[in-house]
Amino acid sequence: MLESGPAAGAAVLAWGHVQVFSPWRYNVDPVARTLLAAAGWTGPEPDVLPTGREIVEQYLAPLAALPQLAPHVRFATRVVTVSRAGLDKLATSGRELVPFELRARTGGGAEQTILARAVIDASGTWGSPNPLGANGLPGAGEAEARERIAYGIPDVLGTDRARYAGRRVLVVGSGHSAFNVLLDLVTLAGQVPAPLTWAIRRAEVGQMYGGGAADALPARGALGARLRDAVRSGCIRLVTGFRIRDVARGAEGVTVGAADGRRLGPFDEIVGATGFRPDLAMLSELRLGLDPIVESPAALAPLIDPNVHSCGTVPPHGAEELRHPEPGFYVVGMKSYGRAPTFLMLTGYEQVRSVVAALTGDLDGARRAELILPETGACSSSPAAGEASSCCAPTCCDSTPAVVPVVIGAPRARG
Repeated sequence: MLESGPAAGAAVLAWGHVQVFSPWRYNVDPVARTLLAAAGWTGPEPDVLPTGREIVEQYLAPLAALPQLAPHVRFATRVVTVSRAGLDKLATSGRELVPFELRARTGGGAEQTILARAVIDASGTWGSPNPLGANGLPGAGEAEARERIAYGIPDVLGTDRARYAGRRVLVVGSGHSAFNVLLDLVTLAGQVPAPLTWAIRRAEVGQMYGGGAADALPARGALGARLRDAVRSGCIRLVTGFRIRDVARGAEGVTVGAADGRRLGPFDEIVGATGFRPDLAMLSELRLGLDPIVESPAALAPLIDPNVHSCGTVPPHGAEELRHPEPGFYVVGMKSYGRAPTFLMLTGYEQVRSVVAALTGDLDGARRAELILPETGACSSSPAAGEASSCCAPTCCDSTPAVVPVVIGAPRARG
């Protein structure tokens, strides 16, 4: 396993202050639980909601330290490219008999080459946030205003408190990342008063706040309910139908303009909680079978497309749906969902179980469904136009060296 971070769960620690809405019972892989228990690990209370940091400290770090795993995990090793040894994307003859060639860069900057029989890309999407622009591109001037924009989920009540206390803040986005940021900002504003604005692309709120009491994950339903109350009470100014076209810096702060001519601001800070997208640059020499819309494997796209699916009822899926034209190559975890936002950690565990079964020749095990997801209680088949709904949101030839499957990163989804 090649992990770009310095330790297990490096990407999870980036949102370590966030409490997830799924309790521990949904966050621990069954096989991992068995391995840890055999080593004397006492699991957390199953109904407790952990933070990202607790997931790392109480689960991922102990798992990575197990003697069965530790010798096989390389930290501070970032994969730069994946290809077939000696073949580019155009070469077909004998392609499946040639090992994968990974080029990776270590923390010290040295480059190394690794050969593998199979590759599982679980590198996630955390490092590739979506821009503010409604057309999928950075808004005009967004790059110039970068020092005033934070993407993802800043630690508003902790390490980033000084940046947001008493400041005029705009939050952009309508998923659970935005919900967390907004509620933290409301708490901060109760201590240090400051105006708070929330801009979303959809023209109507609809079921954006989720399933409430009907959600099988109570904390997820409560998150939306608390935010709805904060908006109704006037703590947050909600601006709907705002599709950002440009960002402008001025003496008084940063303003954003919409395609319809409206303008918001000035603000001291902007938080872009607009989701993430896969970075496919390192896979450019592989034959990928991606859906042109969702950017997930083509067979998976109809099951998760947020234009028609917005529930926690994604059918169980595995190696068959995750397969690419490149034999022995799979993308799993959040990255497998492309731009769809409805991923849960349980889904990633089931994906990996199925893919590993397929790679070891257990085709029956690969096809077997072993996943039941908690429903949201709020299903909608007609999200706002242009906006993704998120109510949950292999054998080598004899002349090659002995090579093994390589996993890049680890599933890094919040759920």
